[in-house]
Amino acid sequence: MSLSLKELSNLLGFLQEEEIVNQQFDSFSSALQKSGFNKQDHFRVGCAVVILLQHNDLWPGQHQRLAAVYLLYDMYRSEPVAANPFSSVFIHLLQPSTEEKVTSSNLTYPATFGKILSLSTPEKAFLSQLIASPSKDLLKKTPHMVLSSKTSEANVQAYDVSGLQLSMVEKQSQLAAINKAGISCVIPYPDIHDPVGNGTENSGKPNVKLMESLLTGNNAPTMRNLRPEFIRPAPPLHPCTDELLWMNPTDNARHTFAWDTSMAENTNTGVEVKRLMAKAFKTTLTVPQQQQLLDELNNDQKLIYHVGLTPTKLPDLVENNPLVAIEALLMLMQSSQITEYFTVLVNMDMSLHSMEVVNRLTTAVELPTEFIHLYISNCISTCETIKDKYMQNRLVRLVCVFLQSLIRNNIINVKELFIEVQAFCIEFSRIREAAGLFRLLKQLDSGEGEASRR
Repeated sequence: MSLSLKELSNLLGFLQEEEIVNQQFDSFSSALQKSGFNKQDHFRVGCAVVILLQHNDLWPGQHQRLAAVYLLYDMYRSEPVAANPFSSVFIHLLQPSTEEKVTSSNLTYPATFGKILSLSTPEKAFLSQLIASPSKDLLKKTPHMVLSSKTSEANVQAYDVSGLQLSMVEKQSQLAAINKAGISCVIPYPDIHDPVGNGTENSGKPNVKLMESLLTGNNAPTMRNLRPEFIRPAPPLHPCTDELLWMNPTDNARHTFAWDTSMAENTNTGVEVKRLMAKAFKTTLTVPQQQQLLDELNNDQKLIYHVGLTPTKLPDLVENNPLVAIEALLMLMQSSQITEYFTVLVNMDMSLHSMEVVNRLTTAVELPTEFIHLYISNCISTCETIKDKYMQNRLVRLVCVFLQSLIRNNIINVKELFIEVQAFCIEFSRIREAAGLFRLLKQLDSGEGEASRR
């Protein structure tokens, strides 16, 4: 996580006092990229900036400090503030000075960050607006404009950091205790002109040598944070006194062989059935695949509840593999969801396959009367509303043959649907099958009439 000497030189060149004092904040991103830092370098740059913010003697200019704070925000501006890895720095900087000790003891920011310098009132006002909702006018300002603005403590609209604190607590709760414990290895040099550590501007120059020792090299990360050693004693060896007796059996022991009856059994049956059923929803199965699926389901009919056949997937199975759909529905007749399957079947688009499924079901089991009537009404309505004459004639023929089959097998009571079916036959009387269905209705009607007169 350390920087190279070249990267440190580029970072310090980017944050030079004379370079940033009159530079607009919205140009910082492009300027940082020109300095040789890409998006994958942002976290390393941010860690280095935080280390520098901890030590007042490393930052001779207040403009640099403000630019560094903005940089921590700008590198992750496309993400929510809570997702910014340096959001804990913002929490610490925006806390009132009377609460700083409390937040430090409660680990609202990682121990590796240490004590960060306090911000002045204009800086706090700028950071609050930046996190809340940065406007274009705000980003057009320069560090000099922000620091020279006259903002009183009473006029600063405090940003509510409770949401960020809650997010930080949630993140830290997922970490191991060893990762949350640690202290900084670097002790800041006390400033006799600023004993409280308010971060007032001093006239010294950057201590480049010290920065290189802190931020570059292989030992830089270990120098920043000291964590207690996690001592894990080796577990004691288990005394092995009786575990290998089977290798040297005694003469008095009786040994018998135990045969595993499940050996050589096919344990992939359920997996193969699920695979075939998933394929049946999307395409037509070959005859061997269809037979294999039906054989496996018939061997263990409980598998039908575990192959992924839900009411919403039933229309796909009906259109692609109607024979499989028929057998599956027959196995689901005792299911508590059978009414939902029937409802989906009734309301799906009418087709040859859907009528085949309904017709086969009516001959195999006794379906609810309201279900059959609703499906017939749906078929008649579809034939009446379709615009394509060719498809209309084709569907009318299918419906008429379907209704004749239901009537001849005594599956429906013609009296309950006589008026609706008769009107349907008259509307499509030009079609031979409709005329034949109409004659069948008249024969039944006349036959019932003669029977009643007798």
